[in-house]
Amino acid sequence: MVIVGCAATCCRRVVAFSSILTKRPMSVRTARRSYKVAARTTADKIASNIGSQLRSKTIDLSGLRAAKDIFEEAQIGAELKKLTSKGHDRGHAVYIFAQRFASVLGEQLCKMKEMRQLVKIVGEAEDKYQPAGPPLSPLTISYFTMWSLFDVLFGQSHETIGTCILRIGPLIAMPSWLLDVISLMQHSAMGIYVHCGIEGNLVRLRALGSQETRLCLVPSGYVGQSGELWFIRMLPPANALFDYHIVFNTPYILVGVTERMFASYLDREVGRIGARKLPEKMEAAAYIMKYGPTPNHWNEYIFCAYTGYQHEAVFLTGIPDIKESLPHA
Repeated sequence: MVIVGCAATCCRRVVAFSSILTKRPMSVRTARRSYKVAARTTADKIASNIGSQLRSKTIDLSGLRAAKDIFEEAQIGAELKKLTSKGHDRGHAVYIFAQRFASVLGEQLCKMKEMRQLVKIVGEAEDKYQPAGPPLSPLTISYFTMWSLFDVLFGQSHETIGTCILRIGPLIAMPSWLLDVISLMQHSAMGIYVHCGIEGNLVRLRALGSQETRLCLVPSGYVGQSGELWFIRMLPPANALFDYHIVFNTPYILVGVTERMFASYLDREVGRIGARKLPEKMEAAAYIMKYGPTPNHWNEYIFCAYTGYQHEAVFLTGIPDIKESLPHA
């Protein structure tokens, strides 16, 4: 799946998930005894499965060593230096690093039976939309990877790959800073933002329906102009060292669509949800923007609304529930 295609070279030697350790791995004896989970949610079942393997007397020591090597090769300082030497901003590089690890861990999770529903959803979407970015597909890899990791719900407890990683992270001794960054990514969503001007190398954006603006770095290099509507995933500063947000995907620019038009559309979707009980007691509008009314809702919108591209941005037009407004509906 695409989630692996975005992983760095240091992450390609994928090993048995139950063997993943950090630079200071717990001993096999400690691993066997340290974790027992009451399997309640889907994430709990996955954690329980991994805990059982860690407690097993048949742990593959060669797997432990291989996993340890992966983490030692990719310590955050060295990896950030490598990414910044290639021109990546440091605030962006922290997220790239975390996404690459989430991709590798996610691929391992996808081998478990509890993940079959997610594998089916993502696999079918990959076949249909061929996410590679224009001109091959309007769905970019940066967009599709984040969707597959953090926005695809599965199981009765409404998990994502991201929530499962957060659940088993302490068990496999993932560094706390890495869990924190992955948590920020899990709580992010695609959203509609209004362009409010440029300040230096940063763009000031305002969320649909909000008066608060945020300064954002746009790694693709697109700066745009005031008044534009952007469809993007905005990530907050990863830590106190940074005071700007990150536009993580190549921006989708909505052409011929006003703020009022999109707000009216969201009102209609909220009305269609009605009294339906939503995961995590989310507000209906927030749920729609993150998960959509159906799993492929936003994939389909991007696909049908595509109208052109340039190297730094992709252009869309139309409203999701008005078919005649969509060029490829």
